[in-house]
Amino acid sequence: MNILISTCSQGLIYAILALGLYITFKILNFADMTAEGSLTLGGSVCAVLIINGVNPILSTLIAGLIGSLAGLITGFLHTKLKIQAILSGILTMIALYSINIRIMGKANLSLLGKNTVFKIFGDTQISNFVIGLTICGVLFSILTLFFKTRPGMAIRATGDNEQMMRAQGANTNFKKILALMISNSMCAVAGALIAQSNGYADVTMGMGTIVIALASIVIGEAIIRKNSFLLKLIAVVLGSICYRFIIFFVLNLGMNPSDLKLFTAATAVILLALPNIKKTIKRSVQNAKN
Repeated sequence: MNILISTCSQGLIYAILALGLYITFKILNFADMTAEGSLTLGGSVCAVLIINGVNPILSTLIAGLIGSLAGLITGFLHTKLKIQAILSGILTMIALYSINIRIMGKANLSLLGKNTVFKIFGDTQISNFVIGLTICGVLFSILTLFFKTRPGMAIRATGDNEQMMRAQGANTNFKKILALMISNSMCAVAGALIAQSNGYADVTMGMGTIVIALASIVIGEAIIRKNSFLLKLIAVVLGSICYRFIIFFVLNLGMNPSDLKLFTAATAVILLALPNIKKTIKRSVQNAKN
């Protein structure tokens, strides 16, 4: 039972990251690579603040605000300097590597013995699950409500058809920047929670997070195949939890932890390619019948 609760708790924390990536990759149709840097940024900022005696809840909120600045920079590079979307994110991500070391003063910071969000409420498996569920639920609700508003609908429309939005006089550049800021803010919050959960912040903690988030999104889409926006967001959360259980099972089967990145990448490739494989097989069967 403790393992079940612990795995769900981790899944809920990583669901915040997956929801952030869902905004850019799926809603905005923007290949944003900033997430690996903004997640680490959130963890490093939160760790430094906690070590200096700042309340961990306030530290997590500040980390989220600082993370939005990473999205702002990426948006500025893309919309104002006309740099390609994926390259804008990569440039920001690379710059954040040095910035994160500057913030922490070294490659990693330990939070052992320090007060964290989880320790405030007892630091038990059940309390950690409740905290993860509460934070994820609050952010999930905010996202759901926001994307029902006019600015949120405009972001969704920009991702669907940017040229049509421009023809109607909408400022699509602002919509992109806003979406990037929201996305990277959520990634930073996830980073702050991961750092507090693990007991340390490390400059490499964001490595591979994009693949993890995409795997969660694809798994969620395989679980719930509905067009409802609300159900799509629910699918992302469920996909993140399912992914953590997959990781738990493969580790218990004897997989070397150092191979997890390779396993995650392979899983994402298979899940992403599966629809095309199914179409190819179906087309081949139809051709054979004809």
